[in-house]
Amino acid sequence: MPPALTEPVLEWYAAHARDLPWRQPTATPWSVLVSEIMLQQTPVSRVIPAHGAWLERWPTPAALAADAPGEAVRQWGRLGYPRRALRLHETARIVTQRHGGDIPADHDALLALPGIGAYTAAAVAVFAFGGRHPVLDTNVRRVLGRLASGRQFPGTQPSAAEYRLAAELLPVNPKIAARWSVAVMELGALTCTAARPRCAQCPVAAQCAWLAAGQPPSAERRPTQRYEGTDRQCRGRLLALLRESPVPVSQQHLDVAWPDAAQRARALDGLVADGLVDPLPDGRFALPALPRG
Repeated sequence: MPPALTEPVLEWYAAHARDLPWRQPTATPWSVLVSEIMLQQTPVSRVIPAHGAWLERWPTPAALAADAPGEAVRQWGRLGYPRRALRLHETARIVTQRHGGDIPADHDALLALPGIGAYTAAAVAVFAFGGRHPVLDTNVRRVLGRLASGRQFPGTQPSAAEYRLAAELLPVNPKIAARWSVAVMELGALTCTAARPRCAQCPVAAQCAWLAAGQPPSAERRPTQRYEGTDRQCRGRLLALLRESPVPVSQQHLDVAWPDAAQRARALDGLVADGLVDPLPDGRFALPALPRG
């Protein structure tokens, strides 16, 4: 790893790093894993209070595994993409049963957990256990892409070339490598941002191929996703009713949540298929319970 990149980025991080709960020296691997799942497609400002409330209720994987999966969905609240709550519950159950209640440090064991992909496995192995792995989230990919290849934005999925570059740039010392990984991520979140990069404050601006090329725009424009009126919004309305109700909810109660009957039925069917809602024999609906037996 060239010192011309390593030292300025680490010095910048020491001066500008945000004080986030999952970065504290006392943060457990469970805290790190919960934060990484919550941070998928959710801003840090919304995750901080949700993360604290989650750990207060379930400070260990075993505590969550002992509760119903529906309670995980209820606690998830309005963070969005609630299947993440079910995956966390399933992960807690597997960790409790197969790993003695401890989040595994091994990268492959992390990959085997539900909903844990390449990025999350690497992030937990690095940030919770000090492992030496390339950690490629959107922020890191944007920083490295601008520095090395002069591209404004990375592609939709990490390429083999991106993984090779990230691995080549990792410092040899695992402790320094872990700090480098979080420092590059923070640089992308705070300075080398997507919309308004603050190049004048960047510690490695002199080495940036994109800046040297005059900041050329990417050829592809990223479409914005509509939310109003979508099945996703409808699902959110139905799930909100179930979260807020202490008892199962009738079909009539759900009917008032969304005006389009066909869309409402489609959304409800999807929630049931995803395991987020249990249809009861009496025709009511509830958040999923613990399996019997």
